[in-house]
Amino acid sequence: MPTLLRLDSSLYSSHGTSSQLTALFTKQWVQARPDTDVIHRDLSLSPPPHLDAEHMEALATEVSRRTLRQQELVAAADILIQEVRQADTLVIGLPLYNFGIPSTLKAWFDHICRAGDTFSYAESGPVGTLGGRRVFALSTRGDRVSKSGKDPQTDHVRAMLNFLGMNDVSFIYADGLTIDEECRAAGMAAAKNRIAQHTCTNPVRA
Repeated sequence: MPTLLRLDSSLYSSHGTSSQLTALFTKQWVQARPDTDVIHRDLSLSPPPHLDAEHMEALATEVSRRTLRQQELVAAADILIQEVRQADTLVIGLPLYNFGIPSTLKAWFDHICRAGDTFSYAESGPVGTLGGRRVFALSTRGDRVSKSGKDPQTDHVRAMLNFLGMNDVSFIYADGLTIDEECRAAGMAAAKNRIAQHTCTNPVRA
């Protein structure tokens, strides 16, 4: 069964604009593909803990020698990895906070980037093992998308996904949301139009 992983990272949970767009995307995607199973993870409701020395020590300890606490730490991250492995498609709610991504999303990436599991080292460098999945990142921004070609959030997210082997990545932007009502309406309309294009039965690839 095809599976869609919906990942929300807005501080405002379902009330966040990015979460509202992922909800719309998911609804339209499933309408066009009724056999799709949906996994929904809201990082504001179940935030993954930020990595610390205890987590790193647990991962570095041989499986048979892990304490109960270490087993619990690794198992929690295993669930996040398994959700990605189950999915054919990921849709990520991506609000822009201080030029970057929400800290909960950074923690999520930290937990699913695991050497020997979701990536391995080859002579040419690290090789991701999560390829074959399509990813849609729905980015919401108060200002306009930068025209200078510099976009640290997009660059960061694309780099992380590519590192894990996910190279089929599409970004959809809803920008200008806090400039004024006219700009907000235009930004949302543009994003919804792109969502409709991608969620139709024969989605446009871009």
